[in-house]
Amino acid sequence: MSIDTLNDHIETSENIAGGKPRIKGHRITVQNIVVWHEMLALSADEIATEYELSLADVYAALAYYHDHREQVDKSIHEEDAFVETLRKNFPSKVAKRMNE
Repeated sequence: MSIDTLNDHIETSENIAGGKPRIKGHRITVQNIVVWHEMLALSADEIATEYELSLADVYAALAYYHDHREQVDKSIHEEDAFVETLRKNFPSKVAKRMNE
């Protein structure tokens, strides 16, 4: 897959999705595709169908990920750490009530 092909499917904009690389014309980030594919074990076909993307979009996102793996993985881990901090600092009121 050439850089031009990736540019046909992946874009970044500072004011959209926090400047993260995303599917052109969508707010779906490369990171979203990676999480769905690698961590939730969704196939490229399932992702494309569920989110009304082309297979080329999904595969371009995965190719982008493999070319920028360290950067994308770092972003995933930073967001996971942020969510964990929020959970610790702001416990679920629903969970608390269920345990009463």
